[in-house]
Amino acid sequence: MSDLSTKKRGLPIKTIVAIGIGAALVVAIYQVSIPVGFIPNTRLQFNAAIIGLIGAIFGPVAGLFTGLISHTIGDAAFYGGIWWSWVIADGVYGALVGLTFKKLRISDGGFGSKQALIFNINQFLANALAWLLVAPVLDILIYAEPSDKVFVQGMTAFAANGAVTLIVGTILAFAYSRIRTGSSSLEKES
Repeated sequence: MSDLSTKKRGLPIKTIVAIGIGAALVVAIYQVSIPVGFIPNTRLQFNAAIIGLIGAIFGPVAGLFTGLISHTIGDAAFYGGIWWSWVIADGVYGALVGLTFKKLRISDGGFGSKQALIFNINQFLANALAWLLVAPVLDILIYAEPSDKVFVQGMTAFAANGAVTLIVGTILAFAYSRIRTGSSSLEKES
């Protein structure tokens, strides 16, 4: 019997569930935002913290699809149209944050200060790529938006998402890691 016939195909159920829960959480908090008054169509939102956390716990595929699905549904439900350049940027961000999920050890209760540093360096780099490059370039290519406008929006989104994920995402990562420690350390009594 070959090894190929015994391997499972597709995404693990836990990843699919994480994507669903993550996307639902992001959509639920989609309207919780603070407008950045001087930059049009840019808001301080908590979405990035959840997308980043899902990626950091469950990996790049979960981060990618949580970002893509939640942003698509959120735009369609609350804004009446989908801004694909930003949907793609959120997916890229989630995937990139997820690249270090094994080093972060959130699921096994090992998230400490070293892992928090790795998480935040990674999320700032992921935010930079997503919002300083992907979103503005796609805004120009897809929507013919003026470059000065989209790069200012991108810089604002990068700063806001980085700060929110630094604070909220790190707190949630520590909390989830502690919950996992408590649940996984229970022993069966005889």
